[in-house]
Amino acid sequence: MIARLVVVLTAGALTACAITRGPDVSGEARGSTKAAIAEVLSTQVEAWNRGDLEAFMEGYWNSPDLVFTSGGRVQRGWQTTLDRYRTAYGERTDTMGRLTFTDLEVHELERESAWALGRWRLDTDAGLRGGIFSLVFRRIDGHWLIVHDHTTESTPES
Repeated sequence: MIARLVVVLTAGALTACAITRGPDVSGEARGSTKAAIAEVLSTQVEAWNRGDLEAFMEGYWNSPDLVFTSGGRVQRGWQTTLDRYRTAYGERTDTMGRLTFTDLEVHELERESAWALGRWRLDTDAGLRGGIFSLVFRRIDGHWLIVHDHTTESTPES
């Protein structure tokens, strides 16, 4: 009876380890995933800072199933997200301000998905804004795209 309990507990522990650890992904693959996602975010910052919202949105999954959460609201859809940005920030560099991302962490979940955590900061004529974002990425048709964006605003760090 005790031997059987040990076998069951050991099997359960091994299963739990396999589930928590996720698939075996080589360090090289993890590195390339992190670099690819960092590149998506860098491209978004460049697009934002030149006032190009359409190019900024290329980092998002162009789907009605895209999820964007901020300010206690859940919004769905690529077009809804673009419209939200247009309403909140306009489409010119003088209204959009200068965006920076810092403290970026990228964590691969499996070969086709990852999540990122970081800080955003927006310098505008109206003042400084900033906060934290967490993003879920999926590789879709060979491209890493944001499928879920959760952005919070807080007092920015100087």
